[in-house]
Amino acid sequence: MFTGIIEEIGTVRRIERGAAGARLTIAAKTVLEGTKLGDSIATNGVCLTVVSLTADSFSADVMAESLRRSSLGALQSGSPVNLERAMPLNGRFGGHIVSGHIDGTGTVASQRREDNAVWVTVHAPAALLRYIVEKGSIAIDGVSLTVAAVDQTGFAVSIIPHTGAETILLGKKPGETVNLECDVIGKYVEKLLTPYAPDQKAKPSGITMEFLAQNGF
Repeated sequence: MFTGIIEEIGTVRRIERGAAGARLTIAAKTVLEGTKLGDSIATNGVCLTVVSLTADSFSADVMAESLRRSSLGALQSGSPVNLERAMPLNGRFGGHIVSGHIDGTGTVASQRREDNAVWVTVHAPAALLRYIVEKGSIAIDGVSLTVAAVDQTGFAVSIIPHTGAETILLGKKPGETVNLECDVIGKYVEKLLTPYAPDQKAKPSGITMEFLAQNGF
């Protein structure tokens, strides 16, 4: 579990591609502190497991599903990436609940400066926009942000100077792909409210109109 508060910008040192998956080696410093084999590090918002460590880098395997659902497959040696270690239980929760499980990708449409902030508009598919609400939370390349506006084609966020300086977001040009993770709460609510399919047997709840009437409803 992550918070979407980026700890540092790392650099892709090497990509070893297999038949469908890949292994990434990323140069870093801060996120290596206290990190052990098997720990999780979110890389551009994708939860990856550390499989090897050196004094100034870590490596992680990326399965084919992660490459399909994210922008990691487009990384090259030298690419900058947002990095965050898994959330400790003894610290402040500064962002929002981020699982590191990417829902899909969007495309940067534009950037526009407004005083000390920069508005970034991202185009996203309808399948993701259904979970994105104004003033709700969104993780873009692993960065926890508040949705400032949303319409039928995409959404916009406003980036403060600190976030712009500490992440790779403002380095994204129009047309570039970003990883998106929608707020997990909306997805669970939708699942729980979806009626069972005809061939599925739901256990009776025991709640009837008579039961509700007897209990004052």
